[in-house]
Amino acid sequence: MRNLLYLIAVIFIVLWAVGFIGYHLGWLIHILLVLAIISILLRIIQGSRL
Repeated sequence: MRNLLYLIAVIFIVLWAVGFIGYHLGWLIHILLVLAIISILLRIIQGSRL
């Protein structure tokens, strides 16, 4: 039972860290998405296959 509680605590800490980092670096994800869309559009315009 003690190992199960330890595992649950570790999972919650990892999920909290991912949420904390994701919330504070949300602008970076948006910039990467915009760059990905621009690169796909450039490939389509140039005639290359995806």
